[in-house]
Amino acid sequence: MTDSLLAKSIDKILEKTEKEILANLENSFSNTKQTLDDSIPKLEQEFDKIISDGKKEADKIEKQIIGSSDLEVRNKHLLTLEIAIDKVFTKALDQIANTTRSGDYSNLMNTLLDESTKILSTTKVIVSTNSKDKDLVQSLLSKYPGAELSSQTINCLGGVIVKSKDGAMKFDNTLDARIQRMKPLIRKEIATKFGVGN
Repeated sequence: MTDSLLAKSIDKILEKTEKEILANLENSFSNTKQTLDDSIPKLEQEFDKIISDGKKEADKIEKQIIGSSDLEVRNKHLLTLEIAIDKVFTKALDQIANTTRSGDYSNLMNTLLDESTKILSTTKVIVSTNSKDKDLVQSLLSKYPGAELSSQTINCLGGVIVKSKDGAMKFDNTLDARIQRMKPLIRKEIATKFGVGN
């Protein structure tokens, strides 16, 4: 009888423990399920944010690639144009160097001397020119009282460098200097016509 009572007591304890364990398991399962259910919207939000950030980064990279390609194409256009412009300048300089010193050239030299003396506001000047133009310049100086030709020749395509006799002022009106002053404007105009450089 004692064994029977003991067995019943043990059975009751086991049954009670089993119910508590099952209740705890059911409760834990329910809590875990609720936690997962609560986490789903947060996970979906995080997923959407990752996708959105990824798209933004991809768009940014795409724009950088396109911008880089556009810049590379533009730079190649500018380089090609620059090479072509340099060839044109070289050809023009060769033609100027080999031009005959005719009446038109004489008029040009007179204009260069006139501009130079007006810029310096005096005809009391020393004029330098290249060896090809020395005789021509000497013949033109009679129109400019006080002007004299330098005994030293200069290395240039043509034109003159004019200095005031006191040495305070100097104006480079050689064809070389004039071309250098005009080059940026000519380049800009050509680049604009070809749609590059702006």
